[in-house]
Amino acid sequence: MSKKAYVFPGQGAQFVGMGKDLYENVPLAKELFEQANTILGFRITDLMFEGTDEDLRQTKVTQPAIFLHSVILAKSMGENFRPDMVAGHSLGEFSALVAAGALSFEDGLKLVFARALAMQKACEATPSTMAAVLNLPDEKVEEICTSITEEVVVPANYNCPGQIVISGSVPGIDIACEKMLEAGAKRALKLKVGGAFHSPLMKSAENELAAAIEQTSFNIPVCPVYQNVNAKPETDPVKIKENLIAQLTAPVKWAQSIKTMIADGAAEFIEVGPGNVLQGLVKKIDFSVTTSSASL
Repeated sequence: MSKKAYVFPGQGAQFVGMGKDLYENVPLAKELFEQANTILGFRITDLMFEGTDEDLRQTKVTQPAIFLHSVILAKSMGENFRPDMVAGHSLGEFSALVAAGALSFEDGLKLVFARALAMQKACEATPSTMAAVLNLPDEKVEEICTSITEEVVVPANYNCPGQIVISGSVPGIDIACEKMLEAGAKRALKLKVGGAFHSPLMKSAENELAAAIEQTSFNIPVCPVYQNVNAKPETDPVKIKENLIAQLTAPVKWAQSIKTMIADGAAEFIEVGPGNVLQGLVKKIDFSVTTSSASL
């Protein structure tokens, strides 16, 4: 029996105009967007629909914006949203948890905003960055990261075979990029991000987020949620919380999650939210599955 997996994108998928069609055409969506404006204390819809790329690139805007687009699209689908399993890339894990009923819309949004602010603060405290490494085996990337002992450099996102994002201090990433190219990487390209997400440099943000997560009530989701930290299906609210806290300083095991979902019967992957980045990654992980974007 082939199963349907819904996947939710993370930071980087944003674009100006995202969610506007939902707001204008779906009464429930409009209601939820307006609720979000109230919860956040500013009109995020103005920035999403008519802002600039610069506006949307601020972590405190990007993360809630992508979360809102994804979750409101899932909720607007009503009965058509019937997941056998879900997963989200980094920030997308929060969208997946709300869509699967493990978190309420309001609590999910508050946590995402708290996470964004905490991450922004951690980024400002230590200048740090990330880089994409192409066409090197995972083991080689890990070995080079481990060899750089004077700076923080770690694998941050296992996106698909031959594509790993590394994270760390600015000097550390510079050294690592040079070593990756020497080892035969096709590219080692610094990314335009605010800081070293999914690395030990996010420890202060993890502590802040942990406090917020501990005070939030989680439910048993309607289907298993494959979490970034261990690439395994979870339905236990206690375990889900632990994994969500650990996620900020641990790598996103995306390729491993998709492989586990396929092994567990997923044959169709539907991306819910802005862009189609995850569909591309899923196809690179296993070309035999079908991928599409969610629609009403």
